[in-house]
Amino acid sequence: MLIDDVTIEVKAGNGGRGAVAFNNTKMNLGPAGADGGNGGSVYFEGVSDLGALNQFRYQKKLKAENGENGKKQFNDGADGKNLILKVPVGTVVHNLSSGENLEIMAIGQQSLIAKSGIGGKGNFKFRSSTNTSPKEFEEGTQGEEHQLRLELKLIADVGFIGLPNVGKSSLLNELTSAKSKVANYPFTTLDPNLGTYYELILADIPGLIEGASGGKGLGIKFLRHIERVKTLFHFISVESVNPARDYQIIRNELGAYNKELLEKTEYIFLSKSDLLEEKEIEKKIKALEATGKKVLAISINDKNSIKRVEEILREIIKQKTVII
Repeated sequence: MLIDDVTIEVKAGNGGRGAVAFNNTKMNLGPAGADGGNGGSVYFEGVSDLGALNQFRYQKKLKAENGENGKKQFNDGADGKNLILKVPVGTVVHNLSSGENLEIMAIGQQSLIAKSGIGGKGNFKFRSSTNTSPKEFEEGTQGEEHQLRLELKLIADVGFIGLPNVGKSSLLNELTSAKSKVANYPFTTLDPNLGTYYELILADIPGLIEGASGGKGLGIKFLRHIERVKTLFHFISVESVNPARDYQIIRNELGAYNKELLEKTEYIFLSKSDLLEEKEIEKKIKALEATGKKVLAISINDKNSIKRVEEILREIIKQKTVII
């Protein structure tokens, strides 16, 4: 199960308390209480593992180490270790405490989430000509604490969309090394599946249904994954009684969720073309072309049609490549 939306609490470590102590070295009396160590901070680091948020399924509260208290004989307390939490690239961090948001957009990107507390001063720092034996000290400050909502939005070059059971997973398996579950049932895949075609990332977005933008079925759970996809491959099955209506259902859901999704480059594929005679396929292609879009009939059992899909992908690769 892919966790792509979770709320957690993080806390940076507190600073250690300053010490009150006096030098026990003969002929060298005076304050010797050392400072407390700083607490550890909390960072997020971007990784390629899409399942990285699964670590928060049961562990909702995470804390960095506190700084050690100061010691005698000028021995400062040790700093607490930073807590570095791995999150998938594409994670949006909503700080529910401050209202601020940040995005983890690159592998290895580290972002400070909760700042550590500062260690308090020991009594050595309070010495003066008029206060040669100070007993004053400071408590360490508290580390920051935040409630965070982590929302994963996939970053992919091509997103496969369409109603359930239209052949998206089958084509992803054919084009890439992905091994998504494929079966002839009218339900949707529960998790997005990713594969790579050379340097392109392909994402099989779980099947949407009418009313998804309003929360029906899996609702908006997967619509957000389409926001960062650059190109859409829209699948309609030849088994559909009304292909144009199926196409419009998905378009309506995209527009209802975010009108900018309607502006993305889109290719329409009439899938499972091996199930019908050519005349029947032509009728359905004409019905879809009434939308003003070009339509390509494909089947994973038709190598020529797969080659045409690969030609489109290679063209996308060319457009992605920046010539310096």
